[in-house]
Amino acid sequence: MKFIYERKIHFADTDSAGVVYFARLLSICHEAYEHYLESLQVNLHDFFRHPSMAIPIIHGEIDFFRPLFCGDNIQVGLKAIALNPKTFEIEYTIEKKEQQVATAKTRHVCINPQTRKSQPLPNYIYDHLLSQEDDL
Repeated sequence: MKFIYERKIHFADTDSAGVVYFARLLSICHEAYEHYLESLQVNLHDFFRHPSMAIPIIHGEIDFFRPLFCGDNIQVGLKAIALNPKTFEIEYTIEKKEQQVATAKTRHVCINPQTRKSQPLPNYIYDHLLSQEDDL
């Protein structure tokens, strides 16, 4: 099942031409990721300050098909996909009025923040990612 995050585009999201700046839309995708984690009952305070686990983004990309402007209401669809026990990707579909305006992708890897070496994802995340594969 795809997770949906709804948001209005703010003036601060736009560049001097009044169009959403690409880095801001990636940031909005990250907001959707945070809301997705909350939907899994993840305590964000603890998650982002965990002493033995961090899940940084190691790759990000975005493609625009139509511009977005201040005041636009968007829906960010999020689908997380396990790549292996340590890594997953999130595919984002950004729509306005049921019309696709952009797609994005982020790749995440689980590491130990002390050693900076990769390690397996926590079971509560990996198990959820695997359960989503049944929905494909």
